[in-house]
Amino acid sequence: MAASCCKWLSTAAMVMALYSVAFGFDTQWHDAHATFYGDMGGGETMGGACGYGNLFEQGYGLETTALSVTLFNNGATCGACYEVMCVNSPQWCKKGSVIVTATNLCPNNPAGGWCNPPAHHFDLSQPMFVKIAEYKAGIVPVKYRRVMCRKSGGIKFEIKGNPYFNMVLVYNVGGAGDVWDVKIKGDSTDWITMNRNWGDNWDTGVVLQGQSLSFKITTSDGKSVQLDNVAPSNWQFGQTFERKFNF
Repeated sequence: MAASCCKWLSTAAMVMALYSVAFGFDTQWHDAHATFYGDMGGGETMGGACGYGNLFEQGYGLETTALSVTLFNNGATCGACYEVMCVNSPQWCKKGSVIVTATNLCPNNPAGGWCNPPAHHFDLSQPMFVKIAEYKAGIVPVKYRRVMCRKSGGIKFEIKGNPYFNMVLVYNVGGAGDVWDVKIKGDSTDWITMNRNWGDNWDTGVVLQGQSLSFKITTSDGKSVQLDNVAPSNWQFGQTFERKFNF
């Protein structure tokens, strides 16, 4: 890929390992429980609390999960990928594991529930649940770990808002998957740090219409990439732009 398209902010392997700890990327196995939502056709296909829209159109498909409040971390883990396998329940467990992307929140229930803090819980799409456990089980103990995300195509940016409020949905992110920092730059501006509005929607009040837009993305393992001229100067609200690059 041309240098003008993508500029890696490289680091040494040891420094990256330290970043992984500092930014919270954890590949160790942990204990949790899993339930399921929807039906075998996918049931709920919208991205919910992560804001991804139609999960099939945006490339996430059925390989998805909602996370408990603790794991969701106020949306910071949207886009993260997990390997999940059923354990310690011979009656219900199947062999093997599934890899899913976090696309939604399994909310806190004031009356009590599996997703309330401090529980670690996965509410899998039904097709993913039945790959690791019998449908009749309903809920099973699992082991899970973070894994790198492999996405088809490049990182995508959907621009929303109005002339005085720009909100950008960042999705289809590979590598660590979860976006921890977004910066945006117009032709006539310096780099502007965007705020996480909700899920993977990031905002700024700086007027940017009429300028081509560039982005810097940092994921939770500390890796960053600069994508220049992602959107041309005649971009419009509601449009989505894809740069043919991914982590």
